[in-house]
Amino acid sequence: MSETTHATIQDGWFREISDMWPGQAMTLKVKKVVHHEKSKYQDVLIFESTDYGMVLVLDNVIQCTERDEFSYQEMITHLAMNSHPNPKKVLVIGGGDGGVLREVVKHECVEEAILCDIDEAVIRLSKQYLPGMAVGFEHPKSKVHIGDGFKFLDDYKNTFDVIITDSSDPEGPAESLFQKPYFQLLHDALRDGGVITTQAENQWLHLSLIAQLKKDCKEIFPVAEYAYTTIPTYPSGQIGFMVCCKDPNRDVKVPVRSWTPEEEEKHCRYYNSEIHKASFVLPNFAKKALQ
Repeated sequence: MSETTHATIQDGWFREISDMWPGQAMTLKVKKVVHHEKSKYQDVLIFESTDYGMVLVLDNVIQCTERDEFSYQEMITHLAMNSHPNPKKVLVIGGGDGGVLREVVKHECVEEAILCDIDEAVIRLSKQYLPGMAVGFEHPKSKVHIGDGFKFLDDYKNTFDVIITDSSDPEGPAESLFQKPYFQLLHDALRDGGVITTQAENQWLHLSLIAQLKKDCKEIFPVAEYAYTTIPTYPSGQIGFMVCCKDPNRDVKVPVRSWTPEEEEKHCRYYNSEIHKASFVLPNFAKKALQ
């Protein structure tokens, strides 16, 4: 059987080159390509890297690596979950690797966590090759729906306490998840006092897109704030989140619930209540653009 190859891999290195981050590239050294397929929606590549463990790549863009995924999964999840006093019913849109689901069910107050992803291939392959993230699917409170998040939300009004959108970049299948009608659907699917987080790109590369996102969110939600985390294998080493709430009196920059330091250490490798607050503190250039 011939060895699996991929157009992004040359001379033993994976190269992530995209118009979304012009003039720069991310490279990782490849130990072995373990899987490649074209799903109904996207190109799916999984390889083992020399230093970052297994790597999931969708449409030639890194989605997660075993070494640093926790900084993204924990922050996109717990910024929302700990900005809600008692989240019982939680929806994850996207997140087919299972990492966000894994984080959601760490909160004992959760009664049901539903994941809706359009691409069954991501879920199937994550279970096979990324078990540390896909463990989220095994929890008794977890449920999975394969389908379009946009259409799924349309059927639900006033249902969820927290909705987390773990999307890929705004090209291809995830493009509609960055537009105003989607945020209106999110708003309408939340119960009173509900909170959303959504992947919201990078302040070094996409400041105008983030500014537009924040403007759109502020027209729908009374509270809309931008936070970010550090992560080596995402472009420029960071990624941001929009955190929005239906309660005009809630300050999402300060957790309304928190674990004890011992619980934080048990549950999280990145997130804690101090970093929750700090993640909303922006450098001057970004603060000015987003005001």
